[in-house]
Amino acid sequence: MRRIAKVIAAVLLVMAAGLALAWVTSPDPRGNPASFEDTPLNSRIAPLAEAITLASYRSVDGTAATLIVVDSDGERVFGVDLTALGADRTGDPLRDLASVDRAAITAQALASKPLVTLGISDLLPSAPGGYRHIGVGTNFPEHAEEANSGSVFVFPKFASATPARTSIRARPGVLLDYEVELCMRFDRDIATLQDFDAAVKGIFLCGDFTNRNALVELADPDNLDSGYGFSDAKSGEGSFPTGPFIMVPRDWQQMVGDLRMTTSVNGDPRQDARAREMTLDFRGLAEKALGDMEEPRFLYDGAFVKLSDDRRISREATLMSGTSEGVIFAPPTRADIIEGMVIYALSGGPLSGAGLVETIKQRFIANELESAHFLQPGDVIRHDSSVLGSIEVMVVTEAGDQASSTGGL
Repeated sequence: MRRIAKVIAAVLLVMAAGLALAWVTSPDPRGNPASFEDTPLNSRIAPLAEAITLASYRSVDGTAATLIVVDSDGERVFGVDLTALGADRTGDPLRDLASVDRAAITAQALASKPLVTLGISDLLPSAPGGYRHIGVGTNFPEHAEEANSGSVFVFPKFASATPARTSIRARPGVLLDYEVELCMRFDRDIATLQDFDAAVKGIFLCGDFTNRNALVELADPDNLDSGYGFSDAKSGEGSFPTGPFIMVPRDWQQMVGDLRMTTSVNGDPRQDARAREMTLDFRGLAEKALGDMEEPRFLYDGAFVKLSDDRRISREATLMSGTSEGVIFAPPTRADIIEGMVIYALSGGPLSGAGLVETIKQRFIANELESAHFLQPGDVIRHDSSVLGSIEVMVVTEAGDQASSTGGL
């Protein structure tokens, strides 16, 4: 019996040593790596021969007005009010544009009109005014690999758009992550692909902030298209910043394919991608969304909802592209899993009343919070693009005050 006890003790010691070695040698990623182009991003306004660039602003009488953008120095925008060319003022930039003969919008015609100068911070959000939008998951192959996803999926995102210079609150205990995306809006409701083809399409830069706790706690990692987690994780105040410009291309597929978008945090490069890397282009995304509007299968705020209540992409809604590689979130490491298992065992295992998987999830969240490598108060997230301008977002405290150390506008 004594010999058996010694053997058991030796086996347990070896197992403990192996577990300790596995824990010590576990990787500790601080974010997903991304590939970056060799040449710096060169931001410009698209030539009129390729696209018309619009911006929305509040006129003196308080109504929403539309500017044809001629130039920008990064913090100021120069352009001509569309009404100077005889356009209507409808409050919708795409409908304003549709009310005037586009053939009349030439460099010569614009040069003869009064020039309006505005700060980027004076511009209104480039998204339409709706609260429900079409979010997209794992539409870039490298990000799909990061997320271990085999397909593109859609979900409803609930948020009011914020402008190109804005802030987002960091809530205590929440892992806040960034994503840069392209977005598309329309001059009409989209109920069929024929509607999509006929619509005036506006492209703009956007961000998509994520509460990673909600994804860890709700999403099914083996079926990201389950309808759980993403609406709760990606909705809410400040989660949908938008760029300053709305580009209306003459050939949207060619223009979108060439678009480049990047993310930096406090000047540190994090994301860099071309839109041609998208698995589904916007037409394919519209088709996918229109085919997933029958069932209230998406969990949001404790209830199941449809992707759209009226089986169409409303002109007040945005169709998003999904993001590329380089987000912060990475799955639980070996160390997270080992720590969770040990805590579960020491708490009594099945007798503790908590599940093993749930214990590991909570240990993972606690470790990520302790590491502080998700977004923190004072961080500045910048999304840049080749022809759609830039977004700058300051992370602020719950009370709305800037924190001290890591960045500033």
